[in-house]
Amino acid sequence: MNRQFDVIIDGIIEKDSRYKADAYELVMEALSFTQKKFRRVKHVTGEELLAGIRELLMEKFGPMTLSVLKHWGIKSTEDFGNIVFNLVENKVLSKTEEDTIESFRNGFDLHDTFQEGYKRRLEKRLSRMRSI
Repeated sequence: MNRQFDVIIDGIIEKDSRYKADAYELVMEALSFTQKKFRRVKHVTGEELLAGIRELLMEKFGPMTLSVLKHWGIKSTEDFGNIVFNLVENKVLSKTEEDTIESFRNGFDLHDTFQEGYKRRLEKRLSRMRSI
């Protein structure tokens, strides 16, 4: 990212040490990814951001995603909401009146999505390869 962002994240982590700086960077990357995916210039909903986060994590880390998230301090989708609202509180992001932490609660099950979901995707790919 940039130096100013790093300073802001360092300040956030001083107050709330639950998440590593990489988790904040991922959320920002996922925001851009999600805006492109949904063809939005600005605002995306919490649900849309979670969809983008899920897709981006699967692309970037595949079967290592759960280990990466654990290292970053992320245990549920609500943690992504906490990160977003830490960024809002520090004026890195903005929110609308409709944006709430509840939109990040129980968005999807991390284990099912990144452990079992990855296995299912891999099995599909292998099946397609065998049929060629």
